[in-house]
Amino acid sequence: MKRIDAHHHFWQPARGDYDWMPKDNPILNRAYGPDDLAPHLGAAGIGGTVLVQAAASVQETEYMLGLADATPWVLGVVGWIDFEDPAQRRQLERFARHPKFKGVRPMIQDIADTDWMLRDDVQWAYRAIIDLDLTFDALGFPRHLANFLTLKTSYGEMRMVIDHIMKPQIREAMAGGDALGPWAEGMERLARETDTFCKFSGLVTEADAGWGIDDLRPFARHVLDCFGAERVMWGSDWPVCRLAAEYDVWLGAAHQLTAHLPPAEVQEVFGGAASRFYRL
Repeated sequence: MKRIDAHHHFWQPARGDYDWMPKDNPILNRAYGPDDLAPHLGAAGIGGTVLVQAAASVQETEYMLGLADATPWVLGVVGWIDFEDPAQRRQLERFARHPKFKGVRPMIQDIADTDWMLRDDVQWAYRAIIDLDLTFDALGFPRHLANFLTLKTSYGEMRMVIDHIMKPQIREAMAGGDALGPWAEGMERLARETDTFCKFSGLVTEADAGWGIDDLRPFARHVLDCFGAERVMWGSDWPVCRLAAEYDVWLGAAHQLTAHLPPAEVQEVFGGAASRFYRL
Protein backbone atom coordinates (compact mmCIF):
# COMPACT_ATOMS: atom_id res chain seq x y z
CA MET A 1 0.00 0.00 0.00
CA LYS A 2 1.28 3.45 -0.94
CA ARG A 3 2.23 5.68 2.00
CA ILE A 4 0.38 9.00 1.90
CA ASP A 5 0.99 12.40 3.46
CA ALA A 6 -2.64 13.54 3.73
CA HIS A 7 -2.00 17.21 4.50
CA HIS A 8 0.70 19.63 3.39
CA HIS A 9 1.02 23.02 1.72
CA PHE A 10 2.95 24.82 -0.98
CA TRP A 11 2.92 28.60 -1.17
CA GLN A 12 4.52 31.65 -2.67
CA PRO A 13 4.12 34.69 -0.36
CA ALA A 14 4.78 37.04 -3.27
CA ARG A 15 1.34 36.09 -4.58
CA GLY A 16 -0.05 38.31 -1.80
CA ASP A 17 -3.10 36.37 -0.58
CA TYR A 18 -1.72 34.64 2.54
CA ASP A 19 -3.27 37.14 4.93
CA TRP A 20 -2.56 35.04 8.03
CA MET A 21 1.17 34.71 7.37
CA PRO A 22 3.41 36.73 9.76
CA LYS A 23 5.73 38.87 7.69
CA ASP A 24 8.56 38.62 10.23
CA ASN A 25 8.60 34.80 10.47
CA PRO A 26 11.52 33.40 8.43
CA ILE A 27 10.21 29.83 8.61
CA LEU A 28 6.79 30.60 7.18
CA ASN A 29 7.35 33.72 5.10
CA ARG A 30 9.25 32.13 2.23
CA ALA A 31 8.33 30.13 -0.85
CA TYR A 32 7.78 26.37 -0.57
CA GLY A 33 7.28 24.12 -3.58
CA PRO A 34 7.60 20.51 -4.77
CA ASP A 35 11.40 20.60 -4.95
CA ASP A 36 11.54 21.50 -1.25
CA LEU A 37 9.29 18.66 -0.13
CA ALA A 38 10.47 15.89 -2.48
CA PRO A 39 13.63 14.96 -0.51
CA HIS A 40 11.59 14.48 2.68
CA LEU A 41 9.10 12.24 0.90
CA GLY A 42 11.89 10.19 -0.63
CA ALA A 43 13.63 9.69 2.72
CA ALA A 44 10.33 8.67 4.34
CA GLY A 45 9.18 6.36 1.57
CA ILE A 46 6.01 8.38 0.96
CA GLY A 47 4.59 7.90 -2.50
CA GLY A 48 1.74 10.41 -2.64
CA THR A 49 0.38 13.53 -1.00
CA VAL A 50 -2.70 15.72 -0.59
CA LEU A 51 -2.02 19.42 -1.15
CA VAL A 52 -4.25 21.68 0.96
CA GLN A 53 -5.18 25.35 0.55
CA ALA A 54 -3.57 28.03 2.69
CA ALA A 55 -5.15 31.17 1.23
CA ALA A 56 -8.78 32.27 1.05
CA SER A 57 -8.75 32.80 -2.71
CA VAL A 58 -9.82 30.94 -5.83
CA GLN A 59 -6.56 32.06 -7.41
CA GLU A 60 -4.54 29.99 -4.94
CA THR A 61 -6.59 26.93 -5.83
CA GLU A 62 -5.73 27.51 -9.49
CA TYR A 63 -2.07 27.81 -8.47
CA MET A 64 -2.19 24.51 -6.55
CA LEU A 65 -3.86 22.65 -9.41
CA GLY A 66 -1.11 23.88 -11.71
CA LEU A 67 1.51 22.52 -9.32
CA ALA A 68 -0.38 19.24 -9.08
CA ASP A 69 -0.48 18.93 -12.87
CA ALA A 70 3.32 19.18 -12.91
CA THR A 71 3.93 16.94 -9.87
CA PRO A 72 2.95 13.27 -10.24
CA TRP A 73 3.13 12.50 -6.51
CA VAL A 74 0.58 15.20 -5.63
CA LEU A 75 -2.45 12.94 -5.87
CA GLY A 76 -5.11 15.33 -4.59
CA VAL A 77 -5.81 19.02 -4.01
CA VAL A 78 -8.14 20.53 -1.40
CA GLY A 79 -8.98 24.06 -2.46
CA TRP A 80 -11.14 27.02 -1.52
CA ILE A 81 -14.25 28.79 -2.74
CA ASP A 82 -16.22 31.67 -1.21
CA PHE A 83 -19.07 30.01 0.71
CA GLU A 84 -20.76 33.41 0.99
CA ASP A 85 -21.18 33.68 -2.78
CA PRO A 86 -23.66 31.15 -4.27
CA ALA A 87 -22.52 32.15 -7.75
CA GLN A 88 -19.28 30.29 -7.01
CA ARG A 89 -21.07 26.99 -7.49
CA ARG A 90 -20.06 27.35 -11.13
CA GLN A 91 -16.43 27.74 -10.01
CA LEU A 92 -16.75 24.62 -7.86
CA GLU A 93 -18.22 22.69 -10.78
CA ARG A 94 -15.26 23.73 -12.92
CA PHE A 95 -12.76 22.67 -10.26
CA ALA A 96 -14.57 19.35 -9.81
CA ARG A 97 -13.81 18.43 -13.41
CA HIS A 98 -10.08 18.43 -12.63
CA PRO A 99 -9.01 14.84 -11.85
CA LYS A 100 -6.89 15.88 -8.86
CA PHE A 101 -9.39 18.26 -7.26
CA LYS A 102 -10.85 16.48 -4.23
CA GLY A 103 -12.66 19.03 -2.08
CA VAL A 104 -12.70 22.35 -0.28
CA ARG A 105 -11.66 23.88 3.01
CA PRO A 106 -13.13 27.17 4.27
CA MET A 107 -10.75 28.78 6.76
CA ILE A 108 -13.21 28.55 9.65
CA GLN A 109 -10.53 28.91 12.32
CA ASP A 110 -9.93 32.48 11.11
CA ILE A 111 -13.61 33.51 11.15
CA ALA A 112 -14.66 35.37 14.31
CA ASP A 113 -18.24 34.07 14.26
CA THR A 114 -18.20 30.56 15.72
CA ASP A 115 -21.63 29.91 14.18
CA TRP A 116 -20.61 31.03 10.67
CA MET A 117 -20.77 27.48 9.30
CA LEU A 118 -24.47 27.25 10.27
CA ARG A 119 -25.54 30.51 8.62
CA ASP A 120 -28.34 30.22 6.06
CA ASP A 121 -26.32 31.94 3.34
CA VAL A 122 -23.58 29.28 3.25
CA GLN A 123 -25.78 26.17 3.18
CA TRP A 124 -25.75 26.02 -0.62
CA ALA A 125 -22.06 25.10 -0.49
CA TYR A 126 -22.57 21.91 1.52
CA ARG A 127 -25.31 20.79 -0.86
CA ALA A 128 -22.99 21.48 -3.79
CA ILE A 129 -20.18 19.47 -2.16
CA ILE A 130 -22.53 16.50 -1.89
CA ASP A 131 -23.92 16.93 -5.41
CA LEU A 132 -20.41 17.03 -6.89
CA ASP A 133 -19.14 14.16 -4.68
CA LEU A 134 -16.41 16.30 -3.12
CA THR A 135 -14.95 16.42 0.38
CA PHE A 136 -15.04 18.95 3.22
CA ASP A 137 -11.97 19.63 5.39
CA ALA A 138 -13.11 20.92 8.80
CA LEU A 139 -10.56 23.45 10.05
CA GLY A 140 -11.36 24.84 13.47
CA PHE A 141 -10.81 24.81 17.21
CA PRO A 142 -12.45 22.83 20.04
CA ARG A 143 -15.11 25.55 20.34
CA HIS A 144 -16.32 24.55 16.87
CA LEU A 145 -16.87 20.87 17.64
CA ALA A 146 -20.57 21.11 18.52
CA ASN A 147 -21.28 23.00 15.30
CA PHE A 148 -19.31 20.53 13.19
CA LEU A 149 -21.41 17.76 14.73
CA THR A 150 -24.57 19.67 13.82
CA LEU A 151 -23.24 20.22 10.32
CA LYS A 152 -22.33 16.59 9.71
CA THR A 153 -25.63 15.42 11.17
CA SER A 154 -27.49 17.76 8.82
CA TYR A 155 -25.47 16.65 5.79
CA GLY A 156 -24.83 13.00 6.49
CA GLU A 157 -23.75 12.25 2.91
CA MET A 158 -20.97 14.86 2.98
CA ARG A 159 -17.52 13.33 3.33
CA MET A 160 -15.95 15.33 6.18
CA VAL A 161 -12.50 15.12 7.77
CA ILE A 162 -11.35 16.97 10.90
CA ASP A 163 -8.06 18.80 10.33
CA HIS A 164 -5.27 18.67 12.93
CA ILE A 165 -7.43 16.69 15.42
CA MET A 166 -9.32 20.01 15.92
CA LYS A 167 -6.33 21.73 17.53
CA PRO A 168 -6.62 20.79 21.22
CA GLN A 169 -4.69 22.98 23.67
CA ILE A 170 -1.76 20.62 24.18
CA ARG A 171 0.45 23.40 25.54
CA GLU A 172 -2.20 24.08 28.21
CA ALA A 173 -2.09 20.43 29.22
CA MET A 174 1.71 20.60 29.40
CA ALA A 175 1.30 23.48 31.87
CA GLY A 176 -0.97 21.38 34.09
CA GLY A 177 -4.34 22.43 32.71
CA ASP A 178 -7.24 20.22 31.65
CA ALA A 179 -7.18 20.47 27.87
CA LEU A 180 -8.71 17.05 27.23
CA GLY A 181 -12.16 17.71 28.74
CA PRO A 182 -14.54 19.37 26.23
CA TRP A 183 -12.28 18.56 23.27
CA ALA A 184 -12.26 14.85 24.13
CA GLU A 185 -16.03 14.75 24.58
CA GLY A 186 -16.67 16.59 21.33
CA MET A 187 -14.35 14.37 19.35
CA GLU A 188 -15.84 11.23 20.85
CA ARG A 189 -19.36 12.32 19.84
CA LEU A 190 -18.28 13.12 16.28
CA ALA A 191 -16.62 9.73 15.99
CA ARG A 192 -19.52 7.81 17.52
CA GLU A 193 -22.46 9.60 15.91
CA THR A 194 -21.08 10.22 12.40
CA ASP A 195 -18.73 8.71 9.82
CA THR A 196 -16.33 11.68 10.01
CA PHE A 197 -12.62 11.03 9.43
CA CYS A 198 -9.78 12.72 11.35
CA LYS A 199 -6.35 13.97 10.31
CA PHE A 200 -3.53 12.90 12.62
CA SER A 201 -1.65 16.16 12.09
CA GLY A 202 -0.82 19.46 13.74
CA LEU A 203 -0.05 18.05 17.18
CA VAL A 204 3.47 19.43 17.47
CA THR A 205 2.43 22.99 16.65
CA GLU A 206 -0.26 22.90 19.35
CA ALA A 207 2.35 21.79 21.91
CA ASP A 208 4.78 24.02 23.76
CA ALA A 209 8.49 24.21 23.05
CA GLY A 210 10.27 21.20 24.48
CA TRP A 211 7.36 18.83 23.80
CA GLY A 212 7.91 15.11 24.12
CA ILE A 213 6.03 12.01 23.03
CA ASP A 214 4.27 11.72 26.37
CA ASP A 215 2.83 15.22 25.93
CA LEU A 216 1.20 14.18 22.66
CA ARG A 217 0.20 10.64 23.61
CA PRO A 218 -3.13 11.30 25.42
CA PHE A 219 -4.45 13.28 22.46
CA ALA A 220 -3.23 10.82 19.86
CA ARG A 221 -4.56 7.84 21.80
CA HIS A 222 -7.99 9.42 22.22
CA VAL A 223 -8.33 10.04 18.48
CA LEU A 224 -7.17 6.56 17.56
CA ASP A 225 -9.46 4.95 20.15
CA CYS A 226 -12.51 6.97 19.12
CA PHE A 227 -12.23 7.04 15.34
CA GLY A 228 -10.33 3.80 14.79
CA ALA A 229 -7.34 3.56 12.49
CA GLU A 230 -9.60 3.13 9.46
CA ARG A 231 -10.78 6.76 9.88
CA VAL A 232 -7.48 8.37 10.91
CA MET A 233 -4.97 9.68 8.34
CA TRP A 234 -1.48 11.00 9.02
CA GLY A 235 -0.50 14.38 7.65
CA SER A 236 2.70 16.35 8.01
CA ASP A 237 1.18 19.86 7.91
CA TRP A 238 4.50 20.79 6.31
CA PRO A 239 5.86 23.45 6.23
CA VAL A 240 3.79 24.71 9.21
CA CYS A 241 5.14 21.80 11.27
CA ARG A 242 8.60 23.34 10.93
CA LEU A 243 7.64 25.83 13.64
CA ALA A 244 7.95 22.94 16.11
CA ALA A 245 9.60 20.00 14.32
CA GLU A 246 11.11 19.10 10.97
CA TYR A 247 9.33 16.63 8.70
CA ASP A 248 11.26 13.56 9.83
CA VAL A 249 10.93 14.41 13.53
CA TRP A 250 7.14 14.70 13.40
CA LEU A 251 6.87 11.56 11.24
CA GLY A 252 9.05 9.69 13.74
CA ALA A 253 6.87 10.89 16.61
CA ALA A 254 3.75 9.76 14.75
CA HIS A 255 5.25 6.29 14.33
CA GLN A 256 5.94 6.14 18.06
CA LEU A 257 2.37 7.23 18.81
CA THR A 258 0.97 4.45 16.63
CA ALA A 259 3.46 1.75 17.66
CA HIS A 260 0.80 -0.07 19.73
CA LEU A 261 -1.37 -0.69 16.65
CA PRO A 262 -1.29 -3.89 14.58
CA PRO A 263 0.57 -3.52 11.26
CA ALA A 264 -2.66 -3.45 9.23
CA GLU A 265 -3.94 -0.51 11.27
CA VAL A 266 -0.65 1.35 10.95
CA GLN A 267 -1.04 1.01 7.17
CA GLU A 268 -4.48 2.58 7.47
CA VAL A 269 -3.14 5.62 9.34
CA PHE A 270 -0.23 6.12 6.94
CA GLY A 271 -2.04 5.59 3.68
CA GLY A 272 -5.20 3.51 3.60
CA ALA A 273 -7.61 5.92 5.24
CA ALA A 274 -6.49 8.89 3.13
CA SER A 275 -6.65 6.87 -0.08
CA ARG A 276 -10.23 5.80 0.62
CA PHE A 277 -11.49 9.14 1.93
CA TYR A 278 -10.07 11.27 -0.90
CA ARG A 279 -10.40 8.49 -3.50
CA LEU A 280 -6.81 8.94 -4.56
